[in-house]
Amino acid sequence: MSAMIVAENLSKTYRVGKVDVPALRGVSFTVEKGEFVAVVGPSGSGKSTLFYLLGGLTHADSGRVVIDGEDFTRLSDAQRTQMRKRKIGFVFQKFNLLPTLDAYSNIAIAQDIAGTNSKKDDELFQRIVGMLGIAHRLRHRPAELSGGEQQRVALARALINHPAIVLADEPTGNLDSKNSEVVLDMLRHSKQELGQTVLMITHNPEAAAYADRIIHMRDGQIVPESPL
Repeated sequence: MSAMIVAENLSKTYRVGKVDVPALRGVSFTVEKGEFVAVVGPSGSGKSTLFYLLGGLTHADSGRVVIDGEDFTRLSDAQRTQMRKRKIGFVFQKFNLLPTLDAYSNIAIAQDIAGTNSKKDDELFQRIVGMLGIAHRLRHRPAELSGGEQQRVALARALINHPAIVLADEPTGNLDSKNSEVVLDMLRHSKQELGQTVLMITHNPEAAAYADRIIHMRDGQIVPESPL
């Protein structure tokens, strides 16, 4: 196996008023290609900050992130944007669907943004929406979908370009147990059947149990175990 995600000594501090609040304190770990890793910890442990750093959505104060052999921290903003389009699919707790578009278009827009709309993989599209149970809901807008259906659409959007990496931030945080199971099964399937590397941020030990490996965080650091 080869490393798909490498975090080296990541540190990040936020300025809140006149107070410095450390979010990450020298975090280092590696995620291998095709691995499903859950990062678990209580609120304020630094999980979300780590998510944004790994996705190139914010900058570390020190340390570096290497994605599939490329040093994220050495890239320009434009280069990071291109890497995200090519290699990373994002799933957020908030679904971030465009309200004026139906489910089909909310998924397909990821192909338009990535520039892959001219070579759309219809077989993959149908496979993903079928497994997520939303094939019959594709012509409905977000306001006409349940929260669980909206998250399934958001997950389909993240997977449709077959990215090498899927980053999921509390993907089941707003879902009931049935919809949570569908989403987690799909993340596991994307690892097993599509060969993708999955890193999921969660506070839920039941969700984390779907992963191959669990990284525990507390107070901005990785710890051997972390009470939830």
